[in-house]
Amino acid sequence: CSQECRLIQMMSTSKFMSLNRFILRSQVLQLYRKMLRVVKEIADESHKKELTKWIQDDFKRNKHLTDEDAIKMMVMKGRMSLQEIEQAIHLAR
Repeated sequence: CSQECRLIQMMSTSKFMSLNRFILRSQVLQLYRKMLRVVKEIADESHKKELTKWIQDDFKRNKHLTDEDAIKMMVMKGRMSLQEIEQAIHLAR
């Protein structure tokens, strides 16, 4: 096997993340940060803490997912939840 062939084998068996996985990971992290930022706008401290804990627990619970379709579906659900939170905060003002 040539040097190029060995490099390809090494990359396929190593811990490198695929481009799709990298993009999904960045989407998940972006969603997580945005949700936490939105929750900071809540005036009531107990509601803020409760919602922050719910977000953290939900992301931790799904941390083990490896199936890209499942991750995409969870990101879509997370975006819908974010919209609901934003709407609730807006209505509460």
